[in-house]
Amino acid sequence: MLSNIPTPLLGIWQDRMGFSTGTTTVIFAAYIGGLLVALPFTGVLADRFGRRKVLVPALVVALVSCPLFMSAHHVADLLLARFLTGLAVGAAVSAGTAAVVEVAGPDRRATAALAGSAGIGLGLATGPLLGGGVSQFWGAPTVTVFALEIILLLSALAVVFAVLPPGAGQGTQRTWMRLPSVPRPHRNSLAAALVAYMPGMTGTSLILALGPSLLTNLLHSTNRLVAGGIGCVMFGTSTGIQFAIKKMSVRRVLTSAGLLTGMGMLGAVAAVCTRSLTLFVGAAVLAGAGQGMSQLGGFTLLGSSVPKCRLAEANAALSAGGYLFAGVLPIVTGYASDAVGMTTSTTVFASVTAAAAITGALMIRQILQPPGSGSGQHPLRPQRRARHTAEGNLGAGSGR
Repeated sequence: MLSNIPTPLLGIWQDRMGFSTGTTTVIFAAYIGGLLVALPFTGVLADRFGRRKVLVPALVVALVSCPLFMSAHHVADLLLARFLTGLAVGAAVSAGTAAVVEVAGPDRRATAALAGSAGIGLGLATGPLLGGGVSQFWGAPTVTVFALEIILLLSALAVVFAVLPPGAGQGTQRTWMRLPSVPRPHRNSLAAALVAYMPGMTGTSLILALGPSLLTNLLHSTNRLVAGGIGCVMFGTSTGIQFAIKKMSVRRVLTSAGLLTGMGMLGAVAAVCTRSLTLFVGAAVLAGAGQGMSQLGGFTLLGSSVPKCRLAEANAALSAGGYLFAGVLPIVTGYASDAVGMTTSTTVFASVTAAAAITGALMIRQILQPPGSGSGQHPLRPQRRARHTAEGNLGAGSGR
């Protein structure tokens, strides 16, 4: 939630501090910078020392960021607060999703992947709605919402202490920091997940980062609840679709994710060119559906194949790849908007994302060959576990 709460508030800070659209996207992406700093070591540490020993410091860092948001008077304050948020989210994505799988037990790994992924989506959806609603109708818009977030973070801290054991993990790696990866036999699984997840995350980030500026400059709407509502609809779709597709094969889910993301980005181009709020909301729905499917498919693919002692690191590798491009492209688009106009820049970079998503969908069909295709070793054959294929269902209890 904390990662997306500031999105509808960016317009308020922009009016107070007078920064450009490009700076707005840098503030948005500073959180992704923090996340990319955290991922190379949080996954490794969580596998080596246990999930709780990573999640507790992460929640403390998130708590520290809230007063920075509440008292921000300069761009540097917002950059630091967003960076700290990214550090916390990086730990939550890698160690948190692995913790959910462990709590569920070996017989419910697919259900755990759905629960963890849906939890991420639910937080992403409610964050902008909370930020937009509170800022539109309550006093002290940039203070009140973060006071509420502090209460939520304290409750999360209590849950971590209550549910997760303090014991060490099972990892044997000696390094504390390295680029997150997966064991060699499972690299095809990571590759298939990444070619769907990278454009999926980039699409939603593009809409989220530029949403307030697009609404103000092109669609002539200054309602912060509308800005937050679009983010909520986008990630609400991301969450809801994960329950609807849980019986589909991983191969089909990841392929469909790429196609939906591509359609969403083309819809964003149409919305900007025609100045249509309806088309923009439709683009957000399609982008959210693509992101949700790529997220669930990716985490399921890794959770059903990668050994437990490397699972948090594998989740970190997937997240790092997705968030890297999700941070870079919106920044480039934002500064290009200042130089050549929002319509031109958004058209170009949304089209690039659409092309990457559709190309990724075609690649997935080659990487995850169906049974009997003669493609050799299949990526969904985890070590020391029952065999699985890409035609197996997401909800079929993979990893049993």
